[in-house]
Amino acid sequence: MTALATTLQAFFTDRLMRQRKASPHTLAAYRDTLRLLLIFASGKHGVEPSKLDIGDIDAPLVGEFLDHLEKQRKNSERTRNARLTAIRSLYRYAALRHPEYAAVIERVLAIPTKRYDRKLVTFLEEPELKTLLATPARTTWTGRRDYALFVLAAQTGLRVSELIGLRRSDVHLGVGAHISCMGKGRKLRVTPLTSQLVGVLRTWLSERGGQADDPLFPTRSGCPLSRDAIERRLAGYLRTASVHSPSLAQKNVTMHVLRHTAAMRLLRAGIETSVIALWLGHEQVETTHIYLHADMGIKERALAATAPMSAKPGRFRPNDKLLAFLEAL
Repeated sequence: MTALATTLQAFFTDRLMRQRKASPHTLAAYRDTLRLLLIFASGKHGVEPSKLDIGDIDAPLVGEFLDHLEKQRKNSERTRNARLTAIRSLYRYAALRHPEYAAVIERVLAIPTKRYDRKLVTFLEEPELKTLLATPARTTWTGRRDYALFVLAAQTGLRVSELIGLRRSDVHLGVGAHISCMGKGRKLRVTPLTSQLVGVLRTWLSERGGQADDPLFPTRSGCPLSRDAIERRLAGYLRTASVHSPSLAQKNVTMHVLRHTAAMRLLRAGIETSVIALWLGHEQVETTHIYLHADMGIKERALAATAPMSAKPGRFRPNDKLLAFLEAL
């Protein structure tokens, strides 16, 4: 086997699984990235992926691969950067095992991440959310399941991966009702439940039945719902809800938008961003500041509380010719 093949296998079994104890989501993300990279490099060199070596996947080829992701696969800049992070992680591990490829590895590690415009987060206003939640037909089993799923997502802000991983035993409906889940970064998170949500989940659990370790939101065959299945269900409900709430058709609504909606509802209720960060499972409080930027109501209240400026409008004009030149640039 080539140095790349043995290093790649050890990277997953030794570094990610044994040393770092990476989550299944991390393993899947790194696996998909490196699989795409090997297929791309194999096509470029005309050899089987198992015969590729570290020197075959150098910085120029990695750069072409990243461009391929953006142009052919239509990946966003954030996805491109996430793919690059996985490649860098592999090459940092390879540097310890194969110093003879130090020059190739160093140039790959020097590839910079791509900067991108940060857009305001999309979230649903209260009438839009109410219309969406009224769409699932609660006369059917799947409609009642989907209703409970979307209400839980919109009120707790759980990620779709966290919703998929929920078991019946994760729901606690007694005194201090809450739901517990293993979140991103292997952090156990406990989220309180409102009385309305407690009623919805109690009704669903009585119909759901099953054992404590069974998935909370299964398919008809009893398997956990997949991410794609949930997004498809949401897209179907959105098409129906857009008839009654046309503004929904102007938004790209995904399950993550329901997470943003939960955060905005907390923010508008006057909850501190530090508490919202804990609620959402953010590693850093600064991550939660994106919701401050998205809420025009906060900005308008801040503007209304500001004393009006009495200064006359105008613009500074330097007298010096050199400063004037620089000012004009």
